[in-house]
This record gives sequence, structure tokens and C-alpha cells, in this order.
Amino acid sequence: MINTLDQIFVLLRHWLVSFLPAAWQPLVGVLLSVAAIVCLFPALFALTTVFERKGLARIQNRLGPNRVGPFGLLQPIADGIKSLTKEDIVPLSADAAVHFLAPVLLLVAVFMGFAVLPMGRNMVFVDMDAGLLFYFAMSASTELSVFMAGWSSRNKYSLLGAMRAVAQMISYEVPLLLSSVVVVMMTGSLSLTKIVAAQSGFTWGLPHWFIFTPWGCAGFVMYAIATTAETNRSPFDLPEGESELVAGYHTEYSGFKFALFFLGEYLAMFSISGLGTTLFLGGWSAPFSFLTWVPSWIWFFSKLMLSIFVFIWMRGTLPRLRQDQLMNFAWKFVLPLCLLNLMVVALWRFMGDGWLRWVICSAILIGAYATMGWGEMRRGKIGPRSYRYAE
Repeated sequence: MINTLDQIFVLLRHWLVSFLPAAWQPLVGVLLSVAAIVCLFPALFALTTVFERKGLARIQNRLGPNRVGPFGLLQPIADGIKSLTKEDIVPLSADAAVHFLAPVLLLVAVFMGFAVLPMGRNMVFVDMDAGLLFYFAMSASTELSVFMAGWSSRNKYSLLGAMRAVAQMISYEVPLLLSSVVVVMMTGSLSLTKIVAAQSGFTWGLPHWFIFTPWGCAGFVMYAIATTAETNRSPFDLPEGESELVAGYHTEYSGFKFALFFLGEYLAMFSISGLGTTLFLGGWSAPFSFLTWVPSWIWFFSKLMLSIFVFIWMRGTLPRLRQDQLMNFAWKFVLPLCLLNLMVVALWRFMGDGWLRWVICSAILIGAYATMGWGEMRRGKIGPRSYRYAE
């Protein structure tokens, strides 16, 4: 019974395709998997927008959406109808073809990333030996779509917003890759299913997740920072700084094409949170040995949604950085720590088992963090914040 619940979606797909001729079964199986991904994550997007608006309202002492449906839960339907019925305005001087293709390319690149994420036991659309490499190849295409949107609009604000967004995304793409390399170094594989399998064991009931090692914890923190900047979430949401650039690279977008950008941003957040779950949080594996009876896909999506709620929490808590702070933080702090973490994971691997490697690797990372943080504060003359009130 437990195994049936764990494999219910796999069994359901096999049952559906069994009614078809053998020659059609592989194609129909692929189409069913694609349909599941295309339907599931936009549905999660709709729910997440409600939860985010409700959560931010709670943080800011407001009510949030409460008019459409019970407790405002049908607000995404109203927003979708509004986006579909709004007029699609394209600037007269814009490159219409590129202007249309930019949000489409963004969505295609994000959906391609979901194809290699193991969302449960035997629940991966394409099990590639180089799945991690494929994922980063697809995610790098989002920078192209952002630049296409800004350039095709023939608007200086859009172009400035696109250039700033591309600069930010490329700057944090490097730490994102380097923070993931430490996992590849430890597992010796680019296959995401093998990376999950390497974290599936238990010791005294506790999991072998990489986040519970010094290099894994440091890598996860660097990965989380880089993903926040990659997905343009607060406090790194400068590409959409309304007070500075009107609305960033999608200033000239309206109606459904703007909704596609909005959808793409959230789908990218789901995708990159799923990858972080796979690399550092054990993927679909249970957090304790006595909970392995819970279906694996429940653990994967629980960890993914926990990551999303952390994104929402940060958006309601942290103020936006300046552009110079953003770039300095990437190149002068996050990148050096990622490079140091590569040496730490090599040291960890070749020191063998024992408490000594825990002490040495932890001391190196904590010492580097404290030294670099203190140096940046002294260099930038950052001190305790003081508040002045009108007299």
C-alpha cells in the first residue's frame, strides 16, 4: 500500500497508456508527463500568488485579497481573466517578432529545466547522466529572453533595465555554478538522480544531506543568495525597481505577455528551489529514517514550498540594495567564498572520516567569512545604524 502511494503517478501513467497500441505508448507517455509538468507548476504559481499576497499583508498589517472567492482564494482566476482581456499594446517602433518571442523563450527555458528534476522516486521526466549540466544550459537562456525584451521595446528605460538585469544575472550565475560544483565533486556525477541517491542514507536516524556538512552548509547559503539574485527577488529585485526604471525590462509589455513574464519569474523560482532541494536537501528523501513511509513526492514538494515561503518572508522583510552594493557583494564576497569552498570540499574528501576534518573545514569557512565581512565593513565604513527624528 505504501509503495503504491509512493508510485501512484507512475502507475497511473502506465495504466493510461496500457489502453493504447504498443507503438503509441512511448509517445503518449511523454505527452502525459509534459502535460503534468505544464499543468502542475502554473497551478502552484496561482496558489503561491495568493499565499504571497496574504503573507505580505500579514507582515504589513493589512488584509490582502479577500473579495474574490472564500478568503480571496479565487483571486488568481480574476487576475488571469484580467490579463487575458487587457489590450496588448506594442510600441510602433518595436521589433514585433522579438517583442513577442521574449516571454515565450523565457517560459520554454524554465519548463525545460523541470524535465531533469527528480520530483520523487522514479519520477523524473528525463534521467540524464549530465542532468545538472542540461539544467544550467537551459537556465542560462533566461538572460537572452530578458535582453530580447528590453532591446525589442525600443525604449531607453526598457533597455537600461534589461542591461542591468543581465549584468546582475551573469554576476550571480558564476557563484550559482560554483556553489553547485561542490556537490558534483563529492558525488562524482552530474546526474541529479545519483546526487539524490548519495544523500538517501541515515545515521542514527538522521539523513546524510549535504547541508549538514560544513562545505554543504556554506554551499547552500551561497546557492540561496545566488538564486535570490537570479530570480530577481527581494532584496535583489533591482531589474524591476519601479522608482528607478519605471518597471524594468518589461516596461512596454501589457496584457497576457506581461502575465507570461510574471509566470516565468515564479516558475523559475520553483525550478531553482527544486534544484536546491535536490543538491543540498536530499531531494525526495525523508528527513528522518522513521518517516520513509511517507510518499517521496510529498517530501520533495514540501521542501520546495518551504523554500518558496522563505522567498516570500525575505521579500516582506529586507529592503532593496543599491546597484553598486549588489555587484560588489557578488564579486568581492560571494564569489571568493565559493572558490574557497571548492578547496574546502577537496580537503574534506581526502582527509577521510573523523572529527578532525569537521573542525578544520568549519574553522576555514568561519574564519574566511569573519575576515572578509570585517574587512568589507571597515572598507565601506559600515557602522551601527543611527536614527534621526524630526524636531
